[in-house]
Parts: sequence; structure tokens; C-alpha cells
Amino acid sequence: MMNKQALCDLIDRKADFLNDLSDRIWDHPELAFGEHISAKILMGGLLQEGFRVEKNVAEIETAFLGRYGYGRPVIGILGEFDALTGLSQEAGCAEKRPLNEGGYGHGCGHNNLGVGSLAAAIAIKEYLQVTGKSGTVIYYGCPGEEGGSGKTFMAREGVFDELDCALCWHPSTVNSVISGSHLANYQILYSFQGVAAHAAGAPHLGRSALDAVELMNIGVNFLREHVVQEARMHYAIVDAGGKSPNVVQPKAQVLYLLRAPKTSQVQEIYERVNDIAKGAALMTGTQVEIQFIKACSNTVPNKALEKVMYKNMMEIPLPEYTDQDKVFAAAINDSVENKGRPFEGQRRVGASEEVMEELLAHVGKPIYDFVVPLIHGEQALGGSTDVGDVSWVCPTVQLNAATWAANTPGHSWQVVAQGKSALAHKSTLYAGKVLAGTAIDLLEEPELLCKAKEEHHKKLGGSYICPIPKGVNPRSMEG
Repeated sequence: MMNKQALCDLIDRKADFLNDLSDRIWDHPELAFGEHISAKILMGGLLQEGFRVEKNVAEIETAFLGRYGYGRPVIGILGEFDALTGLSQEAGCAEKRPLNEGGYGHGCGHNNLGVGSLAAAIAIKEYLQVTGKSGTVIYYGCPGEEGGSGKTFMAREGVFDELDCALCWHPSTVNSVISGSHLANYQILYSFQGVAAHAAGAPHLGRSALDAVELMNIGVNFLREHVVQEARMHYAIVDAGGKSPNVVQPKAQVLYLLRAPKTSQVQEIYERVNDIAKGAALMTGTQVEIQFIKACSNTVPNKALEKVMYKNMMEIPLPEYTDQDKVFAAAINDSVENKGRPFEGQRRVGASEEVMEELLAHVGKPIYDFVVPLIHGEQALGGSTDVGDVSWVCPTVQLNAATWAANTPGHSWQVVAQGKSALAHKSTLYAGKVLAGTAIDLLEEPELLCKAKEEHHKKLGGSYICPIPKGVNPRSMEG
């Protein structure tokens, strides 16, 4: 028999190998569906560790998987590796210092995410190999989480259908089991076509696409009062039609991201926004083309799996931080201008006053070196993730690991600055250990997985419908 300590020791022995992979991905930040170097790095790691690798999964060039074992249960480990635009930053520097002005950077820590998940897959593989138990572990290389919903496209093609459960994690400022839901969303591009004209000499001959975009945005802003309170409607004018104010702009585009707690609510808002766009086109004498870009579903929490994961977070020792780690974390913390309310996520999922008092006692630490008490919740958090679509297909559970200094905002240069730090490396390995430990419990005690599947079926009854229509292909709107 192989115990969890042996698996933790295995991950520690591979620390240099794993940290090198993470740092190499950090060195080559790539946007959604263009992560060719990052995917190659991770696939190389899988091959080196004896996994059978499949490329071009779901006909997405940068989607892949690594498989080991045979029979059931089939446990999926989700990995991500895409970066963000405009977040280039020097590593280890606690002040904003871009390497390339306007360049890309791992502002959500996905260089760590993909490698922490790989650490878990390697440990689970070792367990199956040593024990000879029935079971399969599949590492999923999932591209385009940032604005691309890669997992949703993969789910549409049935990539996750064979799974009994899926395990994943995300870099954060805290160590916690993620409970509650995330908002479903749709992303849509509205392209208006008008007629150019001299803005002074013959304005009556022009039909302004930019006017249409502005009127559409005004209409949507009035709509905000008449949708569910948790809904969010974001937009960016991605093409204003030109830089000459003395020309009636013949073309303009606006990109919308619509969110709500349930996919059905997003669909209703989407239809109303479409009507506003058509109305704006009618008012301005222009034409509008509506292009569905991507979508993702709300996440479905699974209490049974959350309990198993929390037990592992409490059993597996947290990283030990040096004075140097704390000094750098404190400098990062000082660089954050608007720190917001601490532990906001825990508030949203319904943490009790007693738990909040316990959490707030840690405010002021440069690193949150503790595990947040388990809080089961169904409430919708503010963000969105394509993990939601996996959670509709099979029982899914996620954890956060404190790879970032306290108060670090997501999607920031501060995240990028910490991506190659000792703090990030240590917590990445910790996340891998917790994921592996959770999988081992599910393999050792089949009744745990049975409870998770029963809960999943009771909530959903196998009712997943992918929110991305057939015919819509993966594309990135970044860059």
C-alpha cells in the first residue's frame, strides 16, 4: 500500500522538475487558443512521466490530454496555461515594471495552475502503478479559460463524458475549498455597418455605425434596472470606426460579456440585448451583425467532494515560508492601492459571524498561512469559469491555494510578479498534493464517489446542455 505521505514526498522530489515547467510557461505567456509553447511544455512533462498523450482534443490545436491506468473510476485533473494581455511584468519585482510594454503576462497564475495539476496527476499515476488498483487518471490540458471557454467547447464535444469526477484548483490569496457557484456568461460581438460621409459637408448622407454602438450601450445601461440583481453586463468598444472626427464612421464593433447566476437567465438577457442592438441599428439606419463568441455555464458545487478535499487540506502540511518570502509578500501587499474587503468570497457564500471573526483575525499578515474553514454554499460568486461546464457533466470540486500575497488582486501585474516566486512554487506543490490526496481517498473508499455522484444526479439528473451552439468555433478576442 502507498500512503499519502509517500505521494507528498514524490511531489517534493520532483519539485525542481515541476518548478522548471511552471517557470518556462511563465516565460512564454500566450493568449487563448494560441498557447502552443505552453501546451508543448506540459505535453513534454506528461510524456516524460509515462502518460499516453492525445493532441488536438475536440479539434482545438492547444487542447490535449494525458492518460494513465485502466478501468474505473476515471478521475480527471483539469489544467490551464493561458495568459492575459497587457500584463507583462518583471518577475520578483514589487513595483510595476513591464518587460514589454503592452505585452502578455500570467495575470491569473495559470503557469502555476497547469503544473500543480500535473503534479497531482503524476502522484495519482504513481499510486495506481504501485498498488495495481483499477482506475484511470486523465490530465486535461484546457486552453483558453481567459475569455475563450475552452472547457465549454471541449464539453460540447463530449471530452469529459467518461469521467466519474473532476478535480481542479486555482491560485489565490487563500487556502480554501471553493464552494458556491460562479456566474454563467455569454460573450457576443456586435458589428455595425453604416455609410461613410463628410461629417460637415454631407452629414445627411452618412449613417454612423459609431452612433449605433453608443445608442446600444445607452440602451443596455437602462436595461440594468430590469434584470436580476446579480446580473452583470460588461462591454468594450473594440472598433470605433476610425480616428477622424470629420468622417461619419461607417463601421464599429462592441464586444459584450453578459453574466447571471443561471445560464437560462443569461439567455434571456442576451435576447433583450440583441433587441437593443437591432433597435440601435434601426434608429441609425445601419445594419448589425451578431456573432456569438463563447459561453460558459454556472458551476454546480458538490458537498460530498468538498468534504473529502477539505479533509486533505487539513491533513497535508501547509508550506513553510521564509523571512524572505514574507518580506516580498509584504512589499506586494503595500503596492496594492485598493485592497477591498478581505475574505469577500467567504462572505458571499454565507460564512457565519463566528467564521468571519476567525478569518478577520488574520488580516495584516503578508501571507495567509492557514486553511479557511469549510463553508458549503450555493450562492453565486462574482466571477465566471468554464469549470462550470465540467461540473454539469460530472461531480467536480476545486480548491484555492495561496500562491499570492494577501490582498493581491486577480488579473494584475502583482500576480505576474509573483508567478516565479518561492511562494508560488511552494503553494503549487501543495495544491498538487491536496488534489492527489483527494483522488486517493476516492480510489480507496468508493462509497465517497458514490455519494458525490448521487448528489450530482439529484441536482441535475444528467441535464447538461452546452450553452455554445454548434457551428461556433473557438476564437480569442484578446490581443
